[in-house]
Amino acid sequence: MSAPIGDGTVGKALSVLDQVAAFGRPVRFVELIAASPFPKATLYRFVQTLTNQGMLSFDPDHATYAPGVRLVRLAHAAWAQSSLAPVARPYLDALSESLGETIHLAQLDHAQVLYVDKRSAARPLEMFSDAGKIGPAYCTGVGKTMLAFMENGATDDIVEQQSFHRFTPNTLADAVALRAELAEIRENGYGFDREEHEPGIICIAVPILSDSGRVLGGLSVTSSTDRTNLAGLERLVPEIQETAKQIAREASAWRFPDRVAST
Repeated sequence: MSAPIGDGTVGKALSVLDQVAAFGRPVRFVELIAASPFPKATLYRFVQTLTNQGMLSFDPDHATYAPGVRLVRLAHAAWAQSSLAPVARPYLDALSESLGETIHLAQLDHAQVLYVDKRSAARPLEMFSDAGKIGPAYCTGVGKTMLAFMENGATDDIVEQQSFHRFTPNTLADAVALRAELAEIRENGYGFDREEHEPGIICIAVPILSDSGRVLGGLSVTSSTDRTNLAGLERLVPEIQETAKQIAREASAWRFPDRVAST
């Protein structure tokens, strides 16, 4: 998801950064123009300013742009200061060693899931998710579980932003189906991915909550239908929930912000 382009000049510049990063490779200016909502002159001005500020880098040999070193430095600081990954690392290691399955740690990024850390299974699986990747919230166990425990207004806002693309026959088709499942997740305290994002991939997820009940992130254990089933994953809930509580306690001790600072 791109930064909102209605937030003045800063928002527009951030949307250009998002656009460059989304290519996943160095990109030529002509490629940016083809996908940009801005006029050529406006886009060029943003690109030049971002390059001058070190947020983008320019390769004169290939005439391409890529995320700059300054952006990498800021991303590293954000990872260390705002991500759950540093405080969760030892708990993910312990859970991974205990279960031998794939472990995901995630946070919400606007209306999508940002995977901030991952531990691969003893016998690794081919799957989409990886640390640093963005995934859909409506058809992943960790996404649905985080949505279920947000404040009602925030949940409704994010549900309205979902695309409801059918990845598999099991993908939830619309907001009505999603809201019904979110109610069930709130009641149970955990949620599933029933091959909703990728065929053969299933998971169980729990929220990571602050003392005040704010969603800090989500924790999931992922496997395949070749190895286990949903009932088998469900038996892991107590251990996964205990790990989520440990991460939440560590985050609190680390002074993880309990509310968004007002501006």
